[in-house]
Amino acid sequence: MLYELAIENLGVIESARVELGPGLTCVTGETGAGKTMVLTGLGLITGSKSVPAAVRTGADAALAEAVVDVEPDSWAARRLDEAGATIDEDGTVIVARTVGATTRSRTVIGGRTVPQAVLAEVAEHWVTVHGQSDQARLRSAAEQRAILDGFAGNGDLRAVYAHAWQEWRAAREDLAAMESGAEAARLEAARMRDDLAAIEQVDPQEGEDAALAAQIEVLEHSEAVRAGVAGAREAIDGDAEVTLVVAVEAARRALAEAARHDPALADLEKRLADVAYGAADVGHELSSYLDRMDADPARLGALQQRRAELGALMRRIGTDLDGVFAYRERAAAAVAQDDSWDQTLEARRAAEQSAAAAVARVAADLTASRREAAERLAADVNAELAGLAMADATFAVSVESGEPRASGADDVAMTLAAHPGAPARPVAEAASGGELSRIMLAIEVSLARHAVTPGHTFVFDEVDAGVGGRAAIAVGRRLAELARTHQVLVVTHLAQVAAHADRHVVVAKATDGTVTRAQVHEVAGEDRVEELARLLSGHEDSTTALAHARELLEASRVAP
Repeated sequence: MLYELAIENLGVIESARVELGPGLTCVTGETGAGKTMVLTGLGLITGSKSVPAAVRTGADAALAEAVVDVEPDSWAARRLDEAGATIDEDGTVIVARTVGATTRSRTVIGGRTVPQAVLAEVAEHWVTVHGQSDQARLRSAAEQRAILDGFAGNGDLRAVYAHAWQEWRAAREDLAAMESGAEAARLEAARMRDDLAAIEQVDPQEGEDAALAAQIEVLEHSEAVRAGVAGAREAIDGDAEVTLVVAVEAARRALAEAARHDPALADLEKRLADVAYGAADVGHELSSYLDRMDADPARLGALQQRRAELGALMRRIGTDLDGVFAYRERAAAAVAQDDSWDQTLEARRAAEQSAAAAVARVAADLTASRREAAERLAADVNAELAGLAMADATFAVSVESGEPRASGADDVAMTLAAHPGAPARPVAEAASGGELSRIMLAIEVSLARHAVTPGHTFVFDEVDAGVGGRAAIAVGRRLAELARTHQVLVVTHLAQVAAHADRHVVVAKATDGTVTRAQVHEVAGEDRVEELARLLSGHEDSTTALAHARELLEASRVAP
């Protein structure tokens, strides 16, 4: 329940605070006075999209703030706790929404800034808003079906069906893909099978291409390599009179002699010894390399042939050697799938049939639930219409089986026979604008009775559009009855409806010629009588209208 709504700098409303409470609250005012801004403010604290253009001219930002009652241990309470919002000890939480004219909007619940989507989630559990545009719901088959599901409480069943439908659709797509592309896929698998045989025949090894290139490079230039190695070995430790080893050793001995007289030279002598040992070691390794060198032309030819085989394989696959190994894995998987093609196809057909059967089972349960609920909804609405000056009309809901689709296997249609003997026609065609308003009110009341716990807040924006006379009184009386168990806020132009209010709020516009402001205040006593008179005749000081207003108030007090 909403306890209070405060608005600042929203449209023509500079500042307003509306005290709310249980029962029926009616909001009235002249056209253009700013009643829409009250609803806009209410929309903001229920998570609707912010509109910067609604910010009052000259203001930086608009603010909507409300005090909301949160049921302990409810889903909304748990969701707010997850979001970090603080709920006061009395079970209320403050919701504030700031809309910047040029800056980002901000949503704060219980002292914690939260995404607007979180507010929209929890507000669904607090408030139901019904506007004039909601009559369009009765013109849409999908919306009629949604209304019936809401009345039946089919949320969980719809979720089960949606899952089964998705499973069936996926199974159909898998089967269709396999059946429609069977020839191409099997031809591709046959090609891959041949490629695998070629890879198996060549049997490439990791890094083999680079290793072959290095070996061929050596063998193709073996004479130059041999000459270079032999020359280096001869210069280091060959048969010549002077070699690197001989020269370094001579230098070491000379330095060793000098070190006998100057110990400081001993370290240098040791380093020369290391150079001599190292040079001799390199010479030995070069000798071994020369011994190992193979200038056999046959070996070179074999290596070149092997590299040519690898090159042909890589050209066939269209990639480098690393790509050949990756392709081998993919091809092996495709060939394995082809080997089990018939079994896989049969399994997919079985899966599709099983998924289709599951959809049919859940669809049958959903159809049964809808048909049972359709009878109850029609009975409830007809009972409501009898009290809304439409006792001769007959409302019905039909549920016809059809092909399974995402929403179920049913065609839901709401019909109306305007009077006895009249044919049942689609409700949107058979009902006038005023009748549509009353039918929608009857549906909302039925939904409230079955799907909403007491204390829920309902907002009706001119639900009485197109209604007058006795029908208007009936609408007011029904709203008052709904307000016995729920909080109801109604924006109306009709005195017959406003007369039934427990609380009457007026939005009045004032201007000084340059600035227009709207004031929001509660009226009671003679002020309320004058407002009802204004609604009746357009003149709050009309003697006849004032008398009629008092009569309406008196009648509403004694109404059953």
